[in-house]
Amino acid sequence: MKSLKRMLVVVALVGSAVATSGCSYNTFVSQEEAIKTQWAQVENQLQRRNDLIPNLVETTKGFAQQEKDVFQSIADSRAKLAGATTPDQKMTAANEQTSALARLLVVVENYPVLKSDATFARLMDELAGTENRIAVERMRYNETIQAYNTARRQFPANITAGIFGFKGDYKLFEAPPEAKIAPKVQFTKPQ
Repeated sequence: MKSLKRMLVVVALVGSAVATSGCSYNTFVSQEEAIKTQWAQVENQLQRRNDLIPNLVETTKGFAQQEKDVFQSIADSRAKLAGATTPDQKMTAANEQTSALARLLVVVENYPVLKSDATFARLMDELAGTENRIAVERMRYNETIQAYNTARRQFPANITAGIFGFKGDYKLFEAPPEAKIAPKVQFTKPQ
């Protein structure tokens, strides 16, 4: 009689684990789709920024012909972002683009007439809004990955994750090393 009770308890535990695993499977599928959707939102905002940059660069070029290396790094970063195919490549290209834009903003500080130009001011407002949208979408992307990774590691869902091959291979969108260095702003007039 005792062995029958033990066997029923084991069967009940296994049955509960199997029932719970089914729910976990669907959760993982939903979370992976949410990660992909959120990444698409990040890409959408990166593309918006990429589309704004040529107008900003052309407006700035008229005022700052000698800053060719800054313009070249922006052009290179746009090309890298356009040619990137994986999230890792796109993150790296987006971080390079952020660095190039930061250098452009330092150039702008040296040209007060440029800062007062209406077209330039409008483009800068659009760029600032886009940068805010990118930051929000990156945050949401990282939160979605964090929720997935947390769920994947919790018991009994970790059993389902192992059985069905749900892995934590999604990379968080992290700030580039250059972002940790404060930019140097100089208030000297150009020569």
